[in-house]
Amino acid sequence: MLGDEEDVFESVAWETPSAGYHAAQTPAVPSGPGFKQSTDDDGAEEGRGPNDPKWDGYLLASVLDPIKELGETKDAYVSYLVTAKTNLPIFSTSNPSSRRRFQDFVFLKEHLSEDFPACVVPPLPEKHRLEYITGDRFSPEFLERRRQDLELFLRRLCRHPILQRTTLVRAFFESTEWSVQMHQHVAHPPGNEQPPGMLDSISDTLLNAFAKLRKPDERFLEMREGVDKSEEGLHNSERIWNRLASRTNDGNPESGEDLTSDYHDLAVAVQGLGFLESGITDPLNHFSNTLLEFSALMRHTNATTTDPFLAQLRSLMAYSRANKAVLKLRDQKQLDFEELSNYLSGVTLERERLAAVISGRAGSTGLGIGSYLRDRVDALRGADDDRSRVERMKKLEKKIKELEEAVTTAHETSDAFSEATLKEQLIFQRAKEAEMKDMLGSLADGHIEMYKSAIEEWERIIPILQRIRVDV
Repeated sequence: MLGDEEDVFESVAWETPSAGYHAAQTPAVPSGPGFKQSTDDDGAEEGRGPNDPKWDGYLLASVLDPIKELGETKDAYVSYLVTAKTNLPIFSTSNPSSRRRFQDFVFLKEHLSEDFPACVVPPLPEKHRLEYITGDRFSPEFLERRRQDLELFLRRLCRHPILQRTTLVRAFFESTEWSVQMHQHVAHPPGNEQPPGMLDSISDTLLNAFAKLRKPDERFLEMREGVDKSEEGLHNSERIWNRLASRTNDGNPESGEDLTSDYHDLAVAVQGLGFLESGITDPLNHFSNTLLEFSALMRHTNATTTDPFLAQLRSLMAYSRANKAVLKLRDQKQLDFEELSNYLSGVTLERERLAAVISGRAGSTGLGIGSYLRDRVDALRGADDDRSRVERMKKLEKKIKELEEAVTTAHETSDAFSEATLKEQLIFQRAKEAEMKDMLGSLADGHIEMYKSAIEEWERIIPILQRIRVDV
């Protein structure tokens, strides 16, 4: 179940305190998703809806300085310096830092996903990203791409008002003796394991047998439609920018099949023309150099602006898929409830049928051909006497009692998960908007810088070309 103020399930054995503190004691930080500092329970923000997320403070993370450890052994790995700035009260210092390896990030992500299923836990890069390996997994290019991906993962966690306050996140940033084995107890404290109940033993079978909800919630249908449209837009953008990047610079300077190569070839041709025209050799050489500069400028923009934009665009698509997984899990919770209710109804009807047979009212049950065939099978097995029916009724009554408890639990879980998902969608939407603003802003800044430099280059060559005298 969900509390009134906390967006977490009570069964989760993680610390998520919301103890208040005075906002004036915190340093100034940027405003926006993940940076709100108000913690007053009675001073809610003006216009804040019931499902709007509530932040207790800020947590800003960075991943720096990849170092190869145990470099001369087969157990070599890379560690990263993880630093943060925060005013969250669960942290013992405002500037925690530690060194972590990739498997520590994987451990963090997997256990957050397991213990906070209603939260959109951001994805991690795959263990080996072949598309950006240029030499080996210890090459500077690979390590830089990996560092950027891990930093984006942590920044997304830090923007989340629930995940930023978990015990495991705190230990990840602060613990000086961290190891995956040592911190298993932080993710799953001993003594919290519970035996599987009726719902756990039945729901997987039911979900495999039925694929669609009987009563889909319109709110989540609209959410799913919005997520699908957003993914389609991201995919189209990625396809267009991929094509643009390949046409501008395909990464192979010898292919001659991109715009940068065309400018380079034109520069060579103009330089050759200058040797033939003795009177204008110097102006043509200047023009040739400008073409070379512009070609290099386009290549630089592609490497520093377009490629990072495409990488973040793909990461945002993966983040969106994680959001769809949460919506799908919510549907599964509702499907649990619907199918358990249907199962309970069938068992109840069977008990009523047996009671009608025992009382001599078998013809009034109206249960159809299925009940008739069941009676015939019982007769063939010699289990059609009243004593056998009474025993079966007792078993059915016991099962009905268990199912009623399971249905109640499933209903409460479904409702709680739905409420948590509504809040989570607002958190995800705000985080996505913030990312897209930064992503598109960086893309625009990169191209503005490129065109400003290009204008300066071309404006320098115009007076030189204008000084060429042409005799008619």
